[in-house]
Amino acid sequence: MTATVRPVQMGLPRVRSSVSSISDRPDVSGLIDRFGRVAKDLRVSITEKCSLRCTYCMPAEGLPAIPQSRLLSTDEIVRLVRIAVEDLGVDQIRFTGGEPLMRRDLEDIVDGCARAVPGTPLSMTTNAVGLEHRAQRLVDAGLTRVNISLDSIDRAHFAELTRRDRLPSVLAGIRAAAKAGLAPLKVNAVLMPETLSGAADLLAWCLQEGVRLRFIEEMPLDADHTWDRSSMVDAQRLLAVLGERFELAEIGREDPSAPAEEWLVDGGPATVGIIASVTRNFCADCDRTRLTAEGTVRSCLFSDEEVDLRGAMRAGATDEDLAGLWRGAMWNKWAGHGIDSAGFQPPRRSMGAIGG
Repeated sequence: MTATVRPVQMGLPRVRSSVSSISDRPDVSGLIDRFGRVAKDLRVSITEKCSLRCTYCMPAEGLPAIPQSRLLSTDEIVRLVRIAVEDLGVDQIRFTGGEPLMRRDLEDIVDGCARAVPGTPLSMTTNAVGLEHRAQRLVDAGLTRVNISLDSIDRAHFAELTRRDRLPSVLAGIRAAAKAGLAPLKVNAVLMPETLSGAADLLAWCLQEGVRLRFIEEMPLDADHTWDRSSMVDAQRLLAVLGERFELAEIGREDPSAPAEEWLVDGGPATVGIIASVTRNFCADCDRTRLTAEGTVRSCLFSDEEVDLRGAMRAGATDEDLAGLWRGAMWNKWAGHGIDSAGFQPPRRSMGAIGG
């Protein structure tokens, strides 16, 4: 294909439709990188819009709107998912945002992917606002699992963290997801100084509801760029706080590529997980590849290098062309996020713009 340069709007990094320095890549079909990792877990962001304004993810006014014409359509998402599974060896798909529930055609996206890649697990990361009204339809369309973001079960504190008073809707969404059979049902909570005191209460609630809780160390992916390593709550500090109320026994990771380390709670069988992305990073075993809502491949959360599949697709690229661009993008994946390096610079996109 002819290489072109396509600038991304919203003040974001420049996007390329071809990748340099891939002449030394082995002739293999999968998404291998220079360090021997193989990406099999695809995260597909389908929108930048969100119904909440979490302080660690989005500015108070939300992200700049992406014109509809620049978003991947339902058919384009389905096509890229099919290529990922059939040609590139991807074996699990997760839809992200922003907030996936903000797309009215979400059920169509899920249904199309379920038909295109039957048997491939289709999951979603969501804040669960409004999920109570759509959980069963999503299951009927082919969704198999959800991860739900919830940082506090105190209503006033939740409203402060998210800038929206929507906790009742989130809790209703969690219960609707469980009723619809979306399992295992996981809750993700971002660790921050302001949430640490409520961590044990959140764990107790999740144990009561029968959902699996995972705490996540806060990463420098906030839109306001206020993240500070010196004030970050790390896994060790959380374990000390939880240990005051629960008996915890470390299990570790069942799968090296799984981000969460697990602990048995009060002898089990319930567990709590911690994703220590900063202090105990798992970059060496990372198996993720990402599509942004605009249809660019992003090999790492922290790399501003993106390769444009949407532009190539709309210019008439074949499946083979698109698979080749994708392979090249992943071949050049970084060794790690480099947060501890002296010259570390956070990515220009925030988590809400990248997709989790």
